[in-house]
Amino acid sequence: MDAPTVTAARLTGAAHRERLPLLVLGPSLGTSAATLWTGCARAGLTEVFDVLAWDLPGHGYNHSVPEQPFTVADLAAGVLRVVEDVLEQRGELGGHFAYAGDSVGGAVGLQLLLDHPDRLTAAVLLCTGAQIGEPAMWEGRVGQVSVSGTAVMVAGSAERWFAPGFLERSPETGSALLHALAEADDRGYALVCQALAGFDVRQRLAEVTAPVLAVAGVHDVATPPAKLQEIAGGVRDGRYVELADTAHLAPAEQPERVAALIREHVLGEQPAPPTDAVDDGGDDGRYAAGMVVRREVLGDAHVDRATAATNDFTADFQRFITEYAWGGVWTRPGLDRRSRSMITLTALVARGHHEELAMHVRAAITNGLTVAEIREVLLQSAIYCGVPDANSAFRVAQQVLTDLGVDTTDLAPTGGTR
Repeated sequence: MDAPTVTAARLTGAAHRERLPLLVLGPSLGTSAATLWTGCARAGLTEVFDVLAWDLPGHGYNHSVPEQPFTVADLAAGVLRVVEDVLEQRGELGGHFAYAGDSVGGAVGLQLLLDHPDRLTAAVLLCTGAQIGEPAMWEGRVGQVSVSGTAVMVAGSAERWFAPGFLERSPETGSALLHALAEADDRGYALVCQALAGFDVRQRLAEVTAPVLAVAGVHDVATPPAKLQEIAGGVRDGRYVELADTAHLAPAEQPERVAALIREHVLGEQPAPPTDAVDDGGDDGRYAAGMVVRREVLGDAHVDRATAATNDFTADFQRFITEYAWGGVWTRPGLDRRSRSMITLTALVARGHHEELAMHVRAAITNGLTVAEIREVLLQSAIYCGVPDANSAFRVAQQVLTDLGVDTTDLAPTGGTR
C-alpha cells in the first residue's frame, strides 16, 4: 500500500533553524509528538537542532487514518516523505538527518536505518526493540480497543509507561500523556498495533551501519533492558545506556538526561553542566509547548512571518503570547481545540478585533470546524454580542474562507451584509 500519512511539527523556532542539523523525533504508541517530546526538546535540543517531531496515524494532530493495514516499513516511508519535505524547505533535498525515537518510534528508526542507510547520520533508540511483544498480545489489544476504545488502555498504560512515583512527581506530564492516549483514534491505534505484530528485524541488525545509542529504562516491562542490549550488541556500531527511575517513556520521564544523551551521541559533545539560570521572564517549557501548539493551529507560514518580524521592541510581547496564550491556555487538556476555536471566535466578534478574527477563522478550519459550524457561532454571536458586530464578522469570515478556497455559498443567510 501507499505509505500512511504522517504529520510532523517543527519544535525549533524559525530564526536560524536551517543552519542547525535536522533531528527527527518519533513517538510511542498512544502518545503525540507534543506530549512526549516537548519537555525534552526544550531541555537542550532546540538550541542545537532543527527539531521535527512526527505523529502516528490517528494520534495527536494526525487525523488521517488509512483504510488498509500498514507495516512498520510503510510507516518509515511515510516519515521519510515528511522529512524530505522539510529537507527541501531547508534547501537540502535528499540530505541527511539524525533520528531519535521511543517504542514504535524506535522501531521506525530501525526500519529507516535498514531501508535508507545512507540518509541517517546517527540514531538514538529508546525503550524499543528489534521485535516488540508477541503477535498474540497485539491481537488481544486490537480486540480490546475495537470493543471499548483507547480509553480502556489508560489504566494499564499508567502502570506500564511510568516508573514508580513519576505520576506523583509530575502529575501534569503524566495526565497530558494519558489524555493523548484516550483521545487517540481507535482504528489508528489498532492499525499501529497490527504493524508492530508483524515487526521483527532481529536477524537484520548487523546490516545497520550508522552509530546507534540504545537507551533502556530499568523499570520498562514493555521493552525491557534486554531488548535494547540486543540492539546495541547486534548493530555494527552500537552503545547501550540504562536509565534509573525510568520505564517506557524516557523522553517524558527523563527529559534532561535524554536530551543530553542525544546531544552527546549525535553531536559528539557533552552539554555543559547547568549553571544558575538568568531570569528571562518566562518558563521555557511552557514557551516550547506554546510554540508547538501555535504552529499547529496557525501554521508554520504565519508563525514564521511573526517570528521574522520580531525586533527588540516586540520580542517580549511575542514571547508573552506564545508562553501564556498558546503554552498556558491552548495546551490545557480541559477543552478540545474545536471548542477553543469557537470560544475564541465569539470573543473576537464581541470585541470587534477583525484582524485577529480573520486569523482565527483560518485556525478554526485547521482545528476541524466546518463552514456550517462557523456560521452557527457567528449567528449565536449576533444574539449575545450584537447584530452589527456579527454582520462585520460574517464579512470577514466570508473573505477568509473564500481566500482559502472553501465553499461559502451557505455561510450566512444574509450574505454577510445588511
